[in-house]
Amino acid sequence: MSRPLLALALGLLTMPSNSQSFDAKNKQGLLLVANKGAHTVSIIDPESAKELAVIPENGITGHELAASPDGKKAFVPIYGNSGVGRPGTDGQNIVVIDIATRKVVGDIDFGHGVRPHNAVFNPKDGLLYVTTELDKSVSIIDPHTLKIVGSVPTGQPESHMLAISRDGRRGYTANVGPGTVSVLDFKARKAIGVIDVSDVTQRISLSVDDRLVFTSDQTKPQLAVIDTATSRVKMWVPLPSTGYGTAPTPDGRWLIVALPRISQVAVVDLQTMKVAHTVDVPRTPQEILVRPDGKIAYASCDASHKVAAIRTSDWTVDKLIDAGAGADGLAWAAGR
Repeated sequence: MSRPLLALALGLLTMPSNSQSFDAKNKQGLLLVANKGAHTVSIIDPESAKELAVIPENGITGHELAASPDGKKAFVPIYGNSGVGRPGTDGQNIVVIDIATRKVVGDIDFGHGVRPHNAVFNPKDGLLYVTTELDKSVSIIDPHTLKIVGSVPTGQPESHMLAISRDGRRGYTANVGPGTVSVLDFKARKAIGVIDVSDVTQRISLSVDDRLVFTSDQTKPQLAVIDTATSRVKMWVPLPSTGYGTAPTPDGRWLIVALPRISQVAVVDLQTMKVAHTVDVPRTPQEILVRPDGKIAYASCDASHKVAAIRTSDWTVDKLIDAGAGADGLAWAAGR
């Protein structure tokens, strides 16, 4: 499909019946979901748990997405129709969506297949950093000009997910097949270390003080805890089952871990480094996103077409939100 046709397909959106109502809801923020099985992006009002719009991708799959810090745009890397390390199409672009109008307003083309996957805004320089697996790199994009302005080599294949430190200086990629984590210096734009973790690892997050990196071992039910000062695995946290996506709460007290094989979410107490709670959720939770106020944690559940909204006050499911097939990547678009 040509880029103009792709943009046209992505622009055919399901519109809310009242645009003023849509804008009013956006004041509190919106939940964005990448539905990799349905090839769509959902825009959801988290309070009513209703889908406000569905953006079709016309059979081309984005697994992850990022919202700009001002909540105005969504950036959807188009990965392709394969799993990491598996044969299939190689995506080569990022679709840019205006959240308020639900219209495609840009398309960033890498010019060749790179399987762009995880997009993260750097909190200091305001640039968008995106894993580009087939180039063994993280690409850097100016979100205003939609131009690729640089790249950082990871030194490893299958650099799938990315976490960025709060000071914007360091990046950490989970390199799935090699079972490693690359440590990136964003100022120098180079890899400064590779940490051996496991035969296979998945997903990655940072503690709120940037002292610890968390990634899930895919060969055993355990979570690797990496000390960023030494760039070594500091300890392992036993889990009830193999972990996947993780995210800390804003107060730094808890780490929430998706357990897709047993359809649960585990809550790790970061003071004791032990699982303190488990929460039953719909089938195959993938990604965890904690709302900025820390009151709700969202778990995308891809086989169930649901997102579970979990209260952090008592670790119970507050709501189940309908999304699309293969609900995976999550982003929070700040209210305006």
